[in-house]
Amino acid sequence: MSDSINPGGAEQSQAELGNIGLAEDLARSDLYGLLAAFYIKAPEQAFLDMITASAPQEKSLNEVPPLLGVWLNLISAARDSQASEWQSEYAAEFMGVGRPNVYLNSSFYLAGHLHERPLVEVRRALAQFGLESSDDVTETEDHVSALFEVMRYLIAGDDVEISNLTNQRVFFNDHIRPWYDDLCDAIEANPELHLYRPVAALTREFLAIEGQAFDMM
Repeated sequence: MSDSINPGGAEQSQAELGNIGLAEDLARSDLYGLLAAFYIKAPEQAFLDMITASAPQEKSLNEVPPLLGVWLNLISAARDSQASEWQSEYAAEFMGVGRPNVYLNSSFYLAGHLHERPLVEVRRALAQFGLESSDDVTETEDHVSALFEVMRYLIAGDDVEISNLTNQRVFFNDHIRPWYDDLCDAIEANPELHLYRPVAALTREFLAIEGQAFDMM
């Protein structure tokens, strides 16, 4: 979906083009899943080690693209910290005692309170897709991690009647695009959040690219 894909001329086969599209969609799905994992709970050490291991062996680019740049910053944060630090930060700022310092639910940013109309609208969309929350999920469906998991399903799911670009665009524009900048602003403005700032930066950059791509459809 990004404008970095170059078909390369008429000699490129439809199979090759299909493989490029499939690879890019898998990458998008994986990135939604990674961000969802960061927001649903603090990462465990194995998860941080996996991110650290993804660092490129050498930097051959004269100019680092913005998305790669924020990804490298996240790798640095994962490498230079321990899971216990992430757990302390997550618990203090996203959970808190009584109310969190930073909310992760769309209802708060779009309506000013939890369990408001945005949550109802998300549930209506999920019902149209035939989706429902698992019994062991404690967060409401308008939690950012839940919304990212829906996007992951709409990208990589097997049922093309549901998992397709049209549904991705509509769900993104209706339930993610109106408020993700506000969430990232809240994280970056919180002086007690340090480790999650590169997560917010990656979120903002990736979703901006998603929005631009959907606008080009």
